Amino acid sequence: MAPFDGKEDPAAPGGRHRPDSATENGTLRPELAEVISRHAFGLDANRPDAVEKRRLKNRRTARANVADLCDPGSFIEYGALAIAAQRNRRTLEDLICKTPADGLIAGVGAVNGAHFTEDKARSMVMAYDYTVLAGTQGHFNHKKMDRMLKLAYEQRLPLVFFGEGGGGRPGDVDAGGVVVAGLDLGTFASFARLSGHVPMVGVVSGPCFAGNAALLGCCDVIIATSSSNIGMGGPVMIEGGGLGVYTPEEIGPMDVQTENGVVDIEVADDVEAVAVAKKYLSYFQGPVSSWQAGDPLRLRDLLPESRKRAYNVCTVIEAIADTDSFLELRPKFCPSMVTGLLRIEGRAMGVIANNSMYMAGAIEAEGADKAARLMMLCNAHGLPILSLCDTPGFMVGPEVEKRAQVRHVCRMFVVGAHIAVPYFTLVLRRGYGLGVMAMAKGGFHESFFTAAWPTGEFGGMGLEGAVKAGFKKELAAVEDSQAREALFNQLVAGLYERGKAINMAAHLEIDAVIDPADTRQWILRGLKSAPARSPSDPRHAFVDPW
Repeated sequence: MAPFDGKEDPAAPGGRHRPDSATENGTLRPELAEVISRHAFGLDANRPDAVEKRRLKNRRTARANVADLCDPGSFIEYGALAIAAQRNRRTLEDLICKTPADGLIAGVGAVNGAHFTEDKARSMVMAYDYTVLAGTQGHFNHKKMDRMLKLAYEQRLPLVFFGEGGGGRPGDVDAGGVVVAGLDLGTFASFARLSGHVPMVGVVSGPCFAGNAALLGCCDVIIATSSSNIGMGGPVMIEGGGLGVYTPEEIGPMDVQTENGVVDIEVADDVEAVAVAKKYLSYFQGPVSSWQAGDPLRLRDLLPESRKRAYNVCTVIEAIADTDSFLELRPKFCPSMVTGLLRIEGRAMGVIANNSMYMAGAIEAEGADKAARLMMLCNAHGLPILSLCDTPGFMVGPEVEKRAQVRHVCRMFVVGAHIAVPYFTLVLRRGYGLGVMAMAKGGFHESFFTAAWPTGEFGGMGLEGAVKAGFKKELAAVEDSQAREALFNQLVAGLYERGKAINMAAHLEIDAVIDPADTRQWILRGLKSAPARSPSDPRHAFVDPW
């Protein structure tokens, strides 16, 4: 490792040394030169081989991702001079060259500072560097992370965490004299303690196993590239446990982790991952002053005229929301329930919605978990919630009960009863039974308002099922099949007339029936009218990882 000669200063504009830092003969003072040299070894510009390996995998370096995430000139790096705790087995020069920052880039920077105030933009950023010992967790980067997590908690800094890496690092022999198993460190508890305290964004591009995955799984949202693999145990742990030999690509690929709900948002590459992380974080940074919206009259015609035809509720959400403001979470996991974040005239909200294109919008165990977690996320961080209902109720039957339906669906009632943020319920079409009550925070008089579009229809259960169950004897008494069908249709029509939205509103079981074109204005008026939550209001202390 050649010492810095003082002729080039990579920290100075244009790369030249500053005159006021030089000695009489024009060179830098040796102690300053040493510091500049040590910092320079960690820069991407001085690590071309490592950068090229990342490029060949269509991935950026950790430093490139951090630079893209943070506003220019805003990032303060902590612990940049750390190196791996391996002085007893490697030379100091080798460690400085090969293990800069001990594989963890950490600090505070501004994210989305052009759109939000300085106090809202500042964020904690931690990125494992896969070019350093495969992004593993070393003795000093644990110590660094503990320092940063304490700071994030005290300063209430949102966290963006880049989690690529292979977990614990057994090669840090310097700590061997004072550490046996190393299971008494506080990193994992300190990381988990941030849940519900500040927004937590996890980002992965590539492999993320063991300890890295344990931290990632504590985050509110996980954003992962299509080439990522995520697992609580990597190839080494699996083989060590006698469970076989696998490549990293065989463990937790995205077609598995998106469908089972582990990954919230799948993206193409690092560039998109950082862009989505910035977008996600923006919902928790405050309102935006600039927004656009589509023609509200479109909303009048989005639902099919036939009450039995399915439609994609995401189209409705996008029409209600500000243009390009809807960010869906877990789209491939239980698609009969849609969850995400959106804006109305620049104000951020969470949204849950039944999707009639899947299981007719019936609420399954997984869908209830998905909705309950969105409620917890919004409640923890102060976002109002919009519920768009079109459901025949909870899914029933012997098979669904094998998935612990009773416990899972009741999470919506329990979580809903503890929500302290404004909650708005809008029934688009079907509102039946306990399922729609769960969508409505536990009942139609629990939300700040419960309104319906004119297409709304209501009942204690689905109308056809109610007729079959309630008029079984009458129908059986009609021998002629055509006459029986005519009676059935007549009874269904009678229940529909009784349970249609305008009659529900007339009996004050819901608050209003609105023109779909007025939906955005209703929501906006609700946002302006609903009482703001005071700091003393009850809230969930954390966001359930599941």
